[in-house]
Amino acid sequence: MSDQQTEMQGPDFAQDGVAEDRLRDGEPTLGHANSEAVLLVRNGSDVFAVGAICSHYGGPLAEGIFDGESVRCPWHHACFSVRTGSASRPPALNPVATYEVIRRDGRIYVGGQVQRSAEAEPITSSPESVVIVGGGAAGYMAAETFRNEGYTGAVTLISADTAEPYDRPNLSKEYLAGTAPEDWLPLRSAEFYEEANIELLLGHRVVGLDARKLEVTLDDGRSISAGAILLATGADPVRLDLPGADLPHVHYLRSVGDSRAIIATAARAKQAVVVGASFIGLEVAASLALRGLEVHVVAPEDVPMARALGEELGLFVKALHEEHGVRFHLQQTVTAVDATSVTLKDGSKLDAGLVVLGVGVRPSVQLAEAAGLGMNRGVAVNQYLETSGSGIWAAGDIARWPDPYSGQEIRVEHWVVAQRQGQTAARNILGRREAFQAVPFFWSQHYDVQINYVGHAESWDRIDVAGSIESRDCLVAFRKDEKTLAMASINRDRESLMAELTLERGDDEASLREIVAG
Repeated sequence: MSDQQTEMQGPDFAQDGVAEDRLRDGEPTLGHANSEAVLLVRNGSDVFAVGAICSHYGGPLAEGIFDGESVRCPWHHACFSVRTGSASRPPALNPVATYEVIRRDGRIYVGGQVQRSAEAEPITSSPESVVIVGGGAAGYMAAETFRNEGYTGAVTLISADTAEPYDRPNLSKEYLAGTAPEDWLPLRSAEFYEEANIELLLGHRVVGLDARKLEVTLDDGRSISAGAILLATGADPVRLDLPGADLPHVHYLRSVGDSRAIIATAARAKQAVVVGASFIGLEVAASLALRGLEVHVVAPEDVPMARALGEELGLFVKALHEEHGVRFHLQQTVTAVDATSVTLKDGSKLDAGLVVLGVGVRPSVQLAEAAGLGMNRGVAVNQYLETSGSGIWAAGDIARWPDPYSGQEIRVEHWVVAQRQGQTAARNILGRREAFQAVPFFWSQHYDVQINYVGHAESWDRIDVAGSIESRDCLVAFRKDEKTLAMASINRDRESLMAELTLERGDDEASLREIVAG
C-alpha cells in the first residue's frame, strides 16, 4: 500500500546536512539520506530522524504534524514515535525507520538506520490466557498489542470470518473499485500469527458466554476458558425483508467474501442498484461506477448523508457522484427485487443485474446480552472499556463508552476507533488502567475526494464552513451550544490533524475556532 508518495525532496541530510539553527522546534523538515525520504524533527535540544512515508497507505508525513512525541500522518491520522519509529496509534501497524543523528560543526547529518525500542512498561496484571471474540479491527489490534506489550500468555482469537484479519475499509473503496489487488487486504501474513503465537480459530462463532466462569462456547460444542475475555463482535448488516432479497445477484457488504461476490456479479452486470445512501452505500456506488457500471442509488432521505455531514456537504457529495454518472432516486424505497430489476415504492422499476443493500448495520450484542452484561444501546463500558462483568472487556462497534469531549456516552462504528479501542483494551487487561481518550476519526473516499472527520456530533445547531466545499478545499465545523463537537474536511489535512490534537488536549473553544478561521 506504500506507493512511495514522497520523492527525494529537500536537502541531502547524509552528504550536506542542514544547519541546526534552521530546524524549527516542532516543525518536521523533509529531506533525504541514502536514497530514503527522511524527516528531521526538533524537540527542544533533541533532534530525531525518521522515515518520511507512512507505513499505512504511503502518506507524506512531512505534511502532518508533530505532537511532542509522535509524527501524525495527514491522510488517516496514524501516529509514529520519533524516538523508536513504532506505530504508536493505528491505522498504521508497521514502524517507520529511525536513523542516526550526527551533530558536526553546527550542522545536523543523518547516518544509517538504527534500531530503537522503548522500554516496555511492567505488566501488573497477567491473566493466564486471553480469549478475543471477533477478528475485526478491535480484535486483531488487541491480539497484536498483547505481544507488543510483552504478554507471553495464550492469546486465542475467534472469528466467524474464514479469512485472516483484513483491511475492512478497502472492501468498499480501492479493492471493490478494482484499483487495489487482493494481497493488500490481509493485515498480517499467516506466518505472523504463528511466530507471534496467536491462535486463530477462523470460521467459528461463539454461541455462549459464561460471564461468571469466563468461558466461551463455540458453535462446534467446544468450550474455552480464559483469564480475561475481550468482546469485539462488531456489527451485522441490517437485512431487508422484501421479496427477492435472497436472489443470487443481491448482496450485502460486510466481509471480504461479500466484496468478492459483488465483484464477480459486477463483471456480468451492466446496471447496479445500491439501496442506501450511507457512507458505505455511496462508496460502493463510486467503486461500481469506476468499474463502468450504470449505477442507481435508492434512499429515503432528501439529501444523502445530511444526518451525518449536514445538507451542504451532503449536496456536494451527491453532485460529485452525479458528475460520475450515478443517478439518485431519493425519498424512495425498494419494495421488491426480481431477476432483472427492482421495484420502487412509487411503482417504477430500475434495471438491475446487481443489487447491493446498504441500509446500515446493528451492533452484534446478542452474546453479551444473553450473558447478562450491562447494556446501553450497545455494550456499556467504562473509560477503561471494562464491561459490568469482571474480567470482560468490550471494544469496537458494540462498545458504548463515556466520551470526554462530548460529555456523553457514545458508540461509534468506525475502523480507526475500533483499532484504537482494541489497543487500549489489551493494555488495560494487562493492568495499565489507561482511559480511552482517542478522538473519533474516520475517512470516506468518493472518487478522488477524501472526506476526513474528527470528533462526534450526533446533532448540532450550527454549521460553520471555512473555505469552499464546491472547490474541494474546506473545513466544516459542527457546533452545539457554541461548542465545537466535530470537524469534517476536504484537502485540509493539517487542520484536521490540529483539530484532533486540540480536542485530545482539551484546549478551549477559542483554539478550535482559530483552526477554522485559519
